[in-house]
Amino acid sequence: MKKKSLGLNAFLNGLRSVLNLLFPLITFPYVSRVLSVSEIGIYNFSNVYVSYFILIAGLGIATYAVREGAKYRENKEKIDKFASQVFSLNIIATIIAYLLLFATLLIFKNLHNYISCILIFSLQILFTTLGTEWIYTIYEDYAYITIRSIIFKIISIIFLFLLVRKPEDYLIYAAITVFSAVGSNILNFIHAKKFVHIRLTTNTNWKYHLKPILIIFASAIAVTIYVASDTTILGLLKNDYAVGIYSTSVKIYQIAQGLLSALLTVTIPRLAFLLGKRRIGEYNQVLSEVISSLGILVLPAAVGLIMLSREVILIIASDKYLPSVNSLRIVSWAIIFSIFAWIFSDCVLIPAKRENLVLRNTIVTAIENIALNFILIPFMSYDGTSLSTVLAEFTVMIMNGYSCWDIIKPVIFKKDTLKNLLDSIIGCVGIVVVCLLCSYGFKSLWLKTIFSVVLSVIMYGAILILLKNKNAYSMLDRAKMILKSKL
Repeated sequence: MKKKSLGLNAFLNGLRSVLNLLFPLITFPYVSRVLSVSEIGIYNFSNVYVSYFILIAGLGIATYAVREGAKYRENKEKIDKFASQVFSLNIIATIIAYLLLFATLLIFKNLHNYISCILIFSLQILFTTLGTEWIYTIYEDYAYITIRSIIFKIISIIFLFLLVRKPEDYLIYAAITVFSAVGSNILNFIHAKKFVHIRLTTNTNWKYHLKPILIIFASAIAVTIYVASDTTILGLLKNDYAVGIYSTSVKIYQIAQGLLSALLTVTIPRLAFLLGKRRIGEYNQVLSEVISSLGILVLPAAVGLIMLSREVILIIASDKYLPSVNSLRIVSWAIIFSIFAWIFSDCVLIPAKRENLVLRNTIVTAIENIALNFILIPFMSYDGTSLSTVLAEFTVMIMNGYSCWDIIKPVIFKKDTLKNLLDSIIGCVGIVVVCLLCSYGFKSLWLKTIFSVVLSVIMYGAILILLKNKNAYSMLDRAKMILKSKL
């Protein structure tokens, strides 16, 4: 198979991530003004509730398929057999997920007010399975799904502005969200024949597949519990209004986190392939590049979001969501911890087949997060959910790092890695200074925000260059090459 450029893959997957995140970024300011805070709460509660059953249908298969499938991608017969077995397991899990979902809707009367919205979001369960995006990840092919995303996001945005016009239209908003996210997955399934021939089969090596899949699945359950339990517990202990306020800060946090994780996603199959082939030197080199590149992006993103939380809330939502400012400032710290926790788990532990340690670490974190939610929410409401998220992400980062210390130690203690961290911290001081000066110098919301962002980027970049940061020089050289090619 022709080796794909990590840089091109990162760009394409980054573009796709940007499109996925631009959809709520473009639509949420409009929707937050049309819908009430309580209706936003119903929408988000239903979305989170269905996410539990999407998780059951997924069964951890996507992560497992990428890790194992990367080893077979150069053997047509083996990859066809592997993909068919994995997809068949996925279909069985999907049927079980729907049965459990319908059972809960019949049993729990508290869910009756959410049934319509939950049923709309439940379409994601089937279409996520049919999407088989793990095949595209295995083959490091992001061009098709990026183009597809562009088309469906544009159509969805048009539908939104045409059809969502009054507070009662939150169900239409839910349907458009589903269409945007998974509406094209039938096309994905058909197009996947370019790479593999998938068929339903009963001839599956259950013993070989199920143990690692269930371990990864258990880890995914724990992750979902400590990610989604915030909204669920907040909804149970408080009300839809509190969920609506908290959901606003979380949506913005997830946008920033998603943009930063684009590079990480495209490196996972490459790292799994290198580690599976025992090419340790190349593996360490790619891992070092990932940690260094994200290192100079994660800290300034978190600091910038903390400094501009009020402005971001006013621009993306409206003044009726101002109570979420403090929640956003708190949860922004989780960006740093979550990205590095993800590096240690998906780029190191899972490729190294230490998913049992990921499971242990995530279960501990999930229990911690649930306990913290019940302790903090009664006193701090939605700010308590943000604080519990930060503490949970910090815990899982430390535990994952410790679990793979023998692998990452040579990378972490490289002189360039440590210098990169110090350079980024010094650059963040510049961002704080710029944002403070702009807050005093500008009264206009838009001028303050635009100048804060632009001048912060310039200040941060200038500091890195003055400190002779290798990553900054590398990015500058790439930018020069792109400009020369265009001129």
